Amino acid sequence: MKRPIFLPLLVLAFAAACADHATAPADTRMNTSNLRVNANSVHLKGGANAAVSFIDNGLSLSTSGALSGLGNDDVLVTLSAQASVTSTCTNQGGNQAPGQNPAPITVTGSVAIPASEIKNGTTPFSVTTTAPTTPIPGAPGCPNPNWTQSIDELAFTSATITVQQPAGTVVLTISCTFSAPTSNGAVPKQNVSCSSS
Repeated sequence: MKRPIFLPLLVLAFAAACADHATAPADTRMNTSNLRVNANSVHLKGGANAAVSFIDNGLSLSTSGALSGLGNDDVLVTLSAQASVTSTCTNQGGNQAPGQNPAPITVTGSVAIPASEIKNGTTPFSVTTTAPTTPIPGAPGCPNPNWTQSIDELAFTSATITVQQPAGTVVLTISCTFSAPTSNGAVPKQNVSCSSS
């Protein structure tokens, strides 16, 4: 009695195909880790008129808005802002003089939003930068290091909001410029120009 050899050959061919896929180079395999992030399409909530708002707090900058298209992981929102500095020098006798204003500085702040606060892919956010160190160590803009140089004011010229989900994976970057340096209080919407990527 002859035994059919077709079935064992079919099993061997299938096993060889599976083994070939398992040893395929990494760059030819499907990368599913990026599918979730790309499918989310994170953006500002509100459609074509979506925007963030800014408040100049004197020595810090705050921004707020709402995000849509998020997944189910924790979110980290970071604000980085560039500003011109106004400072005052004070000598040991208590006499004050305007300081030679230091070079523009960058201040940052971040807020973590747990996944439990994301509802239907949407969450509001609010983040404020940390104020710079003042007095400035070494009083570089004063007549000598024995003086004290205090930062009086930051006038913000631009800001970048970075959204990560999860932390370490950037899903949205919003770059904003201010048509005039900010002064204390809410930044007028007409002075803010932003683009997203």
